[in-house]
Amino acid sequence: MDRDELGSWLRLLETPGVGRESARRLLAAFGSPESVFAAEPGAWRSVVGAPIAAALAQVPERWEGLLHTTCDWLAAPSDSPRSLLALGDVDYPEALLQTADPPLLLYLDGYRELLSRPGIAIVGSRSASPQGCDNARGLAREMSRAGWCVVSGLALGIDGAAHEGALLGPGSTIAVLGTGLDNAYPKRHQQLARRIARDGLLVSEYPLGTPPLAANFPQRNRLIAGLTRGTLVVEAALQSGSLITARLAAEAGREVFAIPGSIHASLSRGCHQLIQQGAKLVATAEDILDELHPELRPRAVAPPAPAAVENSLLQALGHDPMSLDALMARTGEDAAHLSARLLELELDGQIQRLPGQLFQRRVSG
Repeated sequence: MDRDELGSWLRLLETPGVGRESARRLLAAFGSPESVFAAEPGAWRSVVGAPIAAALAQVPERWEGLLHTTCDWLAAPSDSPRSLLALGDVDYPEALLQTADPPLLLYLDGYRELLSRPGIAIVGSRSASPQGCDNARGLAREMSRAGWCVVSGLALGIDGAAHEGALLGPGSTIAVLGTGLDNAYPKRHQQLARRIARDGLLVSEYPLGTPPLAANFPQRNRLIAGLTRGTLVVEAALQSGSLITARLAAEAGREVFAIPGSIHASLSRGCHQLIQQGAKLVATAEDILDELHPELRPRAVAPPAPAAVENSLLQALGHDPMSLDALMARTGEDAAHLSARLLELELDGQIQRLPGQLFQRRVSG
């Protein structure tokens, strides 16, 4: 994309009042952003009405600065390839074209060929439990080893764990941002974002400099769902953005998967609701692969490592959250001795301490 074409795209998308729907109508009528601005205002009015036509006649205030910033970003030395992808380009992702609201311009930092690889979205709570993060990381690793690209949103919790696991396999990962690519959010994941750009792909439909605005993240979720063949929700409360992603996936005709959890855990309630609504219950990566078309399975999933023989306290704890009193009743041990054993297991990373003085075992991915 040359500077003139980029300038036309940015002017079209930055014009106040021109949303994605109006922009698509203009592109359908005139063929390209450059042709839009070569047309007469009367032609615009016949397509989008007088108010938007009047706005198109004015150059957006920040257009020149944004054009300069974007050109500099594309040309700057980088450890990863940077590019733009417009609706209508030959390598625009087919999966996004099949959605109701495909983005018109994508900013890419990393390997754009990942957009054509079969993808699975793995999403979930930002305040995930350690076990939830272990599950996301392990399943993402296995899906990536099977040749699938893991797509998520770079958020804290489940998203970050999914990206980390996927980076361990050849399928790698795509992070879809709700900010500009020069403003990765959250700040705690900027190093992870750099790793993804180097070994995977960062994607955003928002121009450079876009801050983390709350309204952008639900919009970002439609791209996570749209780029993939299915969405796996690992942990989610009943009011969760992950459920929005799952709904968007279902509306686009994609598969929805969910990991069950304890009936006492609030972060399992969203997953249980999805399962009640028809999502497939997932315990292993094979559960996902078995549901998807065999031709989309590039290579076999590596078998899990043999489970270590667990000690008696882990056996007594089971997999649901449990209080110290309940463990005392189950094991017959006194509080002091049991607390010391629990601390050893916690320091060893085999259990986690939850709010309300509950304990839960961790199953490594």
